[in-house]
Amino acid sequence: MSSNGISKNRTGQAAACSLLACIGVGAILFTAALAQESGGNEQRGLANTPGFFGSIVHWFGVQTSNLGSNLRDARSGVENLGHEAGVAAKTTVESARDAVDAVKQFPSARVLSGHEKCMLAPNGAPDCVAAATAICKTKGYTSGKSVDMTTAEICPPEVYLAGKKSGPSCRTETFVSRALCQ
Repeated sequence: MSSNGISKNRTGQAAACSLLACIGVGAILFTAALAQESGGNEQRGLANTPGFFGSIVHWFGVQTSNLGSNLRDARSGVENLGHEAGVAAKTTVESARDAVDAVKQFPSARVLSGHEKCMLAPNGAPDCVAAATAICKTKGYTSGKSVDMTTAEICPPEVYLAGKKSGPSCRTETFVSRALCQ
């Protein structure tokens, strides 16, 4: 063992001894304060101040109640964490079960590729339900849902001839490129 390791070990032992000495002094003061309080009932009539030892006893009482309160709060926090973890686990299991049930309902479902333009909805967003269904109907299925979409910016030739990449006359179009068909 190096001299540095011996020095650290002795420092740790000295700190432990100092801590034990402080605890011992505190215990002696606490005991003395209790003895003073039990024997000093006749002195209470003379003065309303608790004195030095009474203050120490009061401080220890406050610290003990605070420690108990903090331990109760920590316990309830740990119990709440365990409850929330259980709820999350149950939710995850239920979600997985629902996904398996959904897959079971689609035994004949297939993902098909295609290229069908999406119409614009009244709010201006692309509505790709009809485009996905159109891809599926061309392959003999009755309905479909969009799985993958592609967007493209469509510009008139004049924009490109002018050397521009985009302009106010350009528009964005969305296409369904893959659909889940049933």
